[in-house]
Amino acid sequence: MPPKARITKDMILHTVLDITRETGFGTVNARSIAARLQCSTRPIFTCYENMDELKAGFLEYAYGYYEQYVTGYGNSVKVSPYLLLPLSYIEFAREETHLFKLLFINDMDLDMSEAKDFYKEAGNEKKAALFSKAIGVEPERAKVIYLDLFLYTHGMAVLTATKKLALSRTSAETMLTNFLSAFIKPENPDWNPSI
Repeated sequence: MPPKARITKDMILHTVLDITRETGFGTVNARSIAARLQCSTRPIFTCYENMDELKAGFLEYAYGYYEQYVTGYGNSVKVSPYLLLPLSYIEFAREETHLFKLLFINDMDLDMSEAKDFYKEAGNEKKAALFSKAIGVEPERAKVIYLDLFLYTHGMAVLTATKKLALSRTSAETMLTNFLSAFIKPENPDWNPSI
């Protein structure tokens, strides 16, 4: 029976996550991973054919980390359901700057030649439908508002990640609530942002 591999894909991905969180994905290479794992580069290329394959696997792993972050944020902070994704996104940009830049600036998997292309990405239709129910606005109009909210939030998060804007959570929540009020109140005058 062959000996059990000492270095696993999960160990490599976790190491790449640590390096990326500390210094950015630009510092990730076979040698930096091997140094952290205290091994040669050979086990890395036993698990992955090349660095491109490793990066593809890592992007998926890192996005899973982001999803866990959002869940944790929702469990630790009392926030209206329609503000959970925007506020956690901005907070992720502040707390996990290098990961945010990798996932949502440098390697963002979103091809938007037109704004409506936002809904080609898996999951955005479903999120917009949930948003529609939460704000009490008909689905097609809610999709427009949800896209505008994404664009506004993304701008705030990018400015936060690049240290061009420093927002407290309270300031970000106020800005997002004001933004949403301007779009939702004309559609649903009974909408209460504090619910």
